[in-house]
Amino acid sequence: MLPTPSQTVGPFYGYALPFPDGAAVAPLGRPGTVVFHGLVLDGEGAPIPDALLEFWQAAPDGGRQGRAGSMRRDHTTGGHAGRDGVTFTGFGRVATDADGSWSLHTLTPPAEAPYLAVCVFARGLLHHLFTRVYLPDARPDEVLRRIPAERRSTLFAREERPGVFGFDIRLQGAPHEETVFLDFA
Repeated sequence: MLPTPSQTVGPFYGYALPFPDGAAVAPLGRPGTVVFHGLVLDGEGAPIPDALLEFWQAAPDGGRQGRAGSMRRDHTTGGHAGRDGVTFTGFGRVATDADGSWSLHTLTPPAEAPYLAVCVFARGLLHHLFTRVYLPDARPDEVLRRIPAERRSTLFAREERPGVFGFDIRLQGAPHEETVFLDFA
């Protein structure tokens, strides 16, 4: 049996896209660091072990310009040196593990942009998906106001303890369970 196009999309992400410390948007020991973590699940609730997630967020001061540093090169080897351990870049890239788990260390998003923007790549997806992770106490912004109230809960992280937030991404499922994905066309 020949593979279908959706079966040939991946998983190829582990070979070139992850980079050292991709999950450390903020240095791990920096004061104010928070952790977001969760699972990527398919329509039946099974974990997806080879998804790739990209995260973008505004800096704590509200700036959205980002900083260089996520993909620094090692001039000796030509490979990726990764983050410098000091600079907050506003960008992270993490792969899920064998259990479909992911985690990200970052700074608390600012009140004027209380979310992380997420891009999801996974096997069977011919196009990546966009979503957001909002802080539990975020006031509805223009994007949230456009989403039916009964679906909004799929975009909110749950605070598990101070500084630790859980957020699962469900690629399919009943409307109240499937994560809301955004169309920026």
